[in-house]
Amino acid sequence: MPTGIDQLKHIVVLMMENRSFDHMLGYLKAQDPRIDGVTGAETNPDTTGAPAPVKPLAQYQSQLQPDPGHHFEDVKIQLYGDPPGGPTMQGFVKAYFQKRQDVNHSREIMYCFAPEKVPVLTTLARKYCVFNRWFSSLPGPTIPNRAFAHFGTSFGKVDMDLFYLGEKYPTIYQRMLNENRTAKIYYYDQTLGMAFILQNQPQIFGTFSQFQADCQSGNLPDYSFIEPNYADHTGDNGAMLASDQHPDHNILAGEEFIASVYMSILNNEELWKGTMLLIVYDEHGGIYDHVEPPACTPDEFQDAATGFKFDRLGIRVPAVLVSPWIPEGTVIGTADDNFRKFDHASIPATVTRQFIGDFADRSPRELSADTFLDILSLPVVRDDYTGFETGKQALGAPQPQRQLSSLLQNEVETYSKIERHLPADQRTNIDVSKIQTEGDASAYIQQVMAKLNPQAAQTAR
Repeated sequence: MPTGIDQLKHIVVLMMENRSFDHMLGYLKAQDPRIDGVTGAETNPDTTGAPAPVKPLAQYQSQLQPDPGHHFEDVKIQLYGDPPGGPTMQGFVKAYFQKRQDVNHSREIMYCFAPEKVPVLTTLARKYCVFNRWFSSLPGPTIPNRAFAHFGTSFGKVDMDLFYLGEKYPTIYQRMLNENRTAKIYYYDQTLGMAFILQNQPQIFGTFSQFQADCQSGNLPDYSFIEPNYADHTGDNGAMLASDQHPDHNILAGEEFIASVYMSILNNEELWKGTMLLIVYDEHGGIYDHVEPPACTPDEFQDAATGFKFDRLGIRVPAVLVSPWIPEGTVIGTADDNFRKFDHASIPATVTRQFIGDFADRSPRELSADTFLDILSLPVVRDDYTGFETGKQALGAPQPQRQLSSLLQNEVETYSKIERHLPADQRTNIDVSKIQTEGDASAYIQQVMAKLNPQAAQTAR
């Protein structure tokens, strides 16, 4: 067994929002041909039939408005075209045209970032490990894909239904606690899609400032899952930008957040030697990628509305693995390793293998998912240093009056449902039908979170 696995005490996962592999990392192919990115020759037809090429012209903000479609029916068009039946991965421009009926604007769904525009993510990808074939777990939106990271399945759901409580398989956090291991979800103002667990197990939730303090003290849990900030808003600590990188939030705010997570671990030398950090995105957000999702082990569930059998993965997303036990410039998912593939079920599978061992009560998808412990393959720990300055970039002012996204609308509705289970004197009694902006949504969710997790609410962010 490699020494790196022997030394591994902590696994940290940071899950960002709604960007495809080609969009964020595709132009790294020019630096390393092993990286399955873009050449510049890739195209999609627009609604006039003209080819729309990939270009390194992605902007940090204000380009992907309205939010590209990424629900199940949207992804079907992106994968199979409109009408279906032609070459795969040729429907992205036509799908985006449906949002604004603007041909020129729809072609911008093909735009990608040049590596120097997202230096934190691309530097970590080149210094440590990038996955060529990490796919979202199903061709659909945020919540069911995140469910695969937490449960190893979405229990047959491809929609934004947030209630998984009492389902067949326990979360990775419940497994860890049951085996006397430690696990925690760290969040800013809210935890996306997991608030129903917070009302029953508040001990597994903590604020991001707690994560930073735990890194500094070396008391990080065995497993940590980190949530970014999902909304522009103002609060007790001043104005805050959303850091999730969900369109159309500021990409640089997300870069800053990725750097802060990484530097929090790196700055504690002993913690750094015993920690593996995975930076991954929940789904592609409707943005172009050229690699067709592969077939996979079917889950035991089937979506009642669509008939989907969970026998094919979703669209490829960026995934970067960081550890001083990984050789610099590692690329996983090439001809040399038979195009090894991963999806979000690999997360609980890896955590279970490292900290629990054999555990049968898991979904077929998770039981068949590849794990990534073996990538920590060096015989001795690296002593080189790659660091980032944080808090130095001028990121612009938050826009708390930004119209509520469908993602945040779902969150507001879910917190409202959960709030109804609280004692009457602990409810906010806020009319959520009047919540129209990101700032209003964030303020409401913070109030409910404070009711659900008073101890965390007292901790300064």
